[in-house]
Amino acid sequence: MASPERATASCFCGSVQLEFPVEGKDMVNSFVCNCTDCRKITASMFASNFIVKDSSLKHLKGQDKLTQYSQSKTVASGNNMTNFFCSVCGTLLYRRSSGFPGMSITRIGTVDDLKLHETKLKPKLEVFTKDRVSWFPGVQSAEQREDGDLS
Repeated sequence: MASPERATASCFCGSVQLEFPVEGKDMVNSFVCNCTDCRKITASMFASNFIVKDSSLKHLKGQDKLTQYSQSKTVASGNNMTNFFCSVCGTLLYRRSSGFPGMSITRIGTVDDLKLHETKLKPKLEVFTKDRVSWFPGVQSAEQREDGDLS
């Protein structure tokens, strides 16, 4: 069960549910990415993400319902990116990059407690600002980076 230090996320249909930390050393970062790969995979103009260590990411239900798709051809960093989708409804729950071993890039929009979107998971960083659409001014108060450096 979720606590002030942990939360849950689920896909659109509810077949898959995750539990993860929202604070502490296993909650690595929260960020918005404007790269063209994130645009395509989210069918939107940017992706809102947070990174957690895999050792603290728990699958509460539906791990067997996850479908994986991996590629590196369109990833700006050149890293191989594996995407984990619900096979029932198609929701992208998280991604794993060869450039960030032992970590999952999870989607803020899948988090069940909407208050966390405004608080503990509010993006602290915005990357690939060079690819940002002109009508989006960026994430207020987030550090801005033209490239994809998440460190």
